[in-house]
Amino acid sequence: MLAAALALQLTTVLVFTTTDCPIANRYAPEINRLASTFAGKVRFMLVYPVPTDTDDRIREHVKKFGYTMAWRRDVDQQLAAEIGIRVTPEVAIQDRNRNVLYRGRIDDRHIAFGTDRPQPTVRDLERSLEAVLAGKPVPVKETPAIGCILSDLVK
Repeated sequence: MLAAALALQLTTVLVFTTTDCPIANRYAPEINRLASTFAGKVRFMLVYPVPTDTDDRIREHVKKFGYTMAWRRDVDQQLAAEIGIRVTPEVAIQDRNRNVLYRGRIDDRHIAFGTDRPQPTVRDLERSLEAVLAGKPVPVKETPAIGCILSDLVK
C-alpha cells in the first residue's frame, strides 16, 4: 500500500508533442481526459522538442487545445534522446527517480502512418498508469508510437 501511495504523488507523464503535428493535435482530447482522470494522482507535463515551437506558439497551442498541465521546451532534444522518444505524440511515464516505467504510444488508434481506427482497442498509457498506481509493474514497458518523426521536425 505504501508503494501505491508513493506512486500517487511521484509519477509523471511526459507527453512529447509539437504545435503543428496533426496526429499529436488529434490526441489533445484524450490527453486532457487522462490528465483529468488521474488528476491529483499523476503529474502530466507537455514537452515540446523542436526549436520552432517558441514560447508564444506553445502558449497559443496550449490555449487552443485546452491543456491545463505544465509544459516545457526541449529544443536540443536532450530529454527526448535520453528517454528514446522518436515521434510526436509519444509519452513516457517516469517514477520519482526519473526511471522510465513506460514509453510509447497513448493508445493503438493509429495502426500506421495514415491508417487509423475510429476508436482504440488498447489504451496503453491508461492501462500503464492504472498498474503503476496499483503498485504493479506496467503490462508492456514499450510500444511503438505512430506520429511525426522528430528528425523530420528539426530544421
